[in-house]
Amino acid sequence: MKILSPVAINALKEALIHIYWFKNDLKSFLRKSFPNNISLGDFDFGNYTKRDFVNILIDRLFELNKSDELLKLAQDVCEMNSFEHLKHLDNSEIKISNAKNSVTQLKNLIKPYQENQQKEIIRQQKQKENQERINNFKSYQDELDRLKFDFCELHKNEITPQQKGFKLEKIMNDLFSLDDLDPKSSFKVMGEQIDGAFTLNNTEYLFEAKWTTQPINKANLVIFEHKVKSKLENTLGLFLSINGFSEEGLTAFQAHDKVVILMDGSDLMAIFDGRISFTDLIDRKKKIASREGRIFVRYFEMIN
Repeated sequence: MKILSPVAINALKEALIHIYWFKNDLKSFLRKSFPNNISLGDFDFGNYTKRDFVNILIDRLFELNKSDELLKLAQDVCEMNSFEHLKHLDNSEIKISNAKNSVTQLKNLIKPYQENQQKEIIRQQKQKENQERINNFKSYQDELDRLKFDFCELHKNEITPQQKGFKLEKIMNDLFSLDDLDPKSSFKVMGEQIDGAFTLNNTEYLFEAKWTTQPINKANLVIFEHKVKSKLENTLGLFLSINGFSEEGLTAFQAHDKVVILMDGSDLMAIFDGRISFTDLIDRKKKIASREGRIFVRYFEMIN
């Protein structure tokens, strides 16, 4: 905190002298303004005049480098807009005029300090937000790395494709949770098995995940399309096939209504490698499908 200049210190003294006529009133004001670490008991009013006491008090605080406390006191003084408590005194008009003028003078002098203080508050807040953002990013990245590890481990495990599919569903559900997409894990509706669901930009998505040795054909896509179409009109589908889709299946399915967008294992690795977020990938896939009618565009094709 920047130290108040001698001119500002003198203006503060003058304001304190004039805003209250009686020493006890001034003492009460000071007690309310000062923090707990400053006790007026350390500064005896004794037989000092009000002016002498204010000079001793403020000079002592200045010597103790109580810059924050002095600035707060000055700000509290500057908040005084009414001087009704001086009206009953003799020569009240002069006393009120002196009080107003001294407070106005102090306001003009501490305005730069208040602006610097506000800038410092904003700087500290931004610093805090940046640190929180860094911490959140680290937490996010740690979780993403864990999901990537689990996914890569599935390539090594000698388990059936169906078992890999079940574990893949869990990984994807965790990814949806990581991106705050209000996910729902595997469920059944009217006898239909749904691998999962999530919400992105106010659009509901049904999710299907397949880990097969061969690329997915048209039949699998049509079955999933039927599940999507049986839901509300704004529902879309996301079909993830780790080993992609057959050319014949894609060509045939491309002519259908565009309610399903597709992704494969290379798209998933792009997410795990941090090249694009899941939400951005789906948003770009959706835009391409809406504008160009293409429901399967891999991430590396988007950037080339």
